[in-house]
Amino acid sequence: MDFDAELIRELQVDGRASIHTLAGRLGQSRSAVSTRLNAMLADGTVRVVAAVDPVFLGQHVLAHVSIRTQGGVEPVAQHLRGLSETVLVSAVGGAYDLVTEVRLGSMPALHDLLAQIRALPGVADINTLIYTDVVKGFFVSEYHGDVTIDAIDTALIEQLQRDGRQSYRALGEAVRLSPSAVTTRVQRLVDGGVIKISAVEARGLVHRQLSMGVGLNLADADDRVTEALRTWRGVDFAARTLGRFDVVTTLVEPSAGALYASLERIRAIPGVSGVEAWFHLAVLKEDYARTLRPAGGGIPQPLGSITG
Repeated sequence: MDFDAELIRELQVDGRASIHTLAGRLGQSRSAVSTRLNAMLADGTVRVVAAVDPVFLGQHVLAHVSIRTQGGVEPVAQHLRGLSETVLVSAVGGAYDLVTEVRLGSMPALHDLLAQIRALPGVADINTLIYTDVVKGFFVSEYHGDVTIDAIDTALIEQLQRDGRQSYRALGEAVRLSPSAVTTRVQRLVDGGVIKISAVEARGLVHRQLSMGVGLNLADADDRVTEALRTWRGVDFAARTLGRFDVVTTLVEPSAGALYASLERIRAIPGVSGVEAWFHLAVLKEDYARTLRPAGGGIPQPLGSITG
């Protein structure tokens, strides 16, 4: 067993799982789990953070944009990193040079953003996939549409966006509530799908994990494909899409050989008629935190139910 990989997987499912719980799930001692987790947090191998569900924020349009550049990718990548709409920017090897994931409130807003990207110096062309259904995503928590938050909830979310494993005591001191009151509020936010607390692992050629994006074309509308992707340990993300692919997914493995084995496994799924892959050379931005405060600052008004 790859101790680090399994520990990170458990934190991706539940970023606030206790050391006792993690030790039980992994069959390791609490001291071993605590020591290794603290080391990975300290050296930046992994971050545990909260992210607000995009639907709760009114971000009803999620899309994947592939970009082919003329010349170096860094000037284009630098611009993409600075956009509030981008949650992921990655330099890739394949038919395109960069990919980015964007989240917006409407289709007109997406059209405007794509026009802006096309107009950037150094952009040769782009191709867009629109997510119709996120099958698996550690920072898409399926907001249920029936939760209202107040200024204290907002402050708690901001604390958890910086450190998703802060103790309830520390959170309570930050918002001037008892640990038990904070526990109730955080659990309500998680159970209602407002936030997801999960692990973000450093990926790329200089890190211990490698990542590959895969676009799938299906022979028919076969749910067996998406169900297989949803349950596989090496799949970080999977979504049904509109565009040149029917499904897009992200594979994360510790070696090129393991990525190849996962790709072969996908090709063998009944219903998969075509596969295209791109290698993530360097993840340049991966930031799912979004402010709940208005642009002018101050205390936000309670946010009511938002339905997708």
